[in-house]
Amino acid sequence: MSGHHNKYERRQIRRYRIRNKVSGSTARPRLSVFRSSAHIYAQIIDDTTGATITQASSRDDVKTLVDAKGKVGISAAVGKLLAQRAKEKSITMVAFERGGYLYHGRVKALADGARAGGLNF
Repeated sequence: MSGHHNKYERRQIRRYRIRNKVSGSTARPRLSVFRSSAHIYAQIIDDTTGATITQASSRDDVKTLVDAKGKVGISAAVGKLLAQRAKEKSITMVAFERGGYLYHGRVKALADGARAGGLNF
């Protein structure tokens, strides 16, 4: 291993380091974020059973919920939609796992939207 990693490999290294510390349980499931160049995806996972409890993405019909345009506004709407779906399944506490991405921009907007929707982390 040369010590030189490309952008994808560096994100994977950060992601594995975070996942060693953050895990979801039945009482406090994990909120996992994946960000592509065009969309953002979030899911709430119970790691004890390995099951996805609920999910939301920018590919859902969230553009009707958005007042602000752009990817950051859509990400905030995805966070609110995920929080709404989690409340329907009586989930209020989650452990936030940013997936190796910096807590900035779209990831931060999703987290703030989820907090505004009623999730605690």
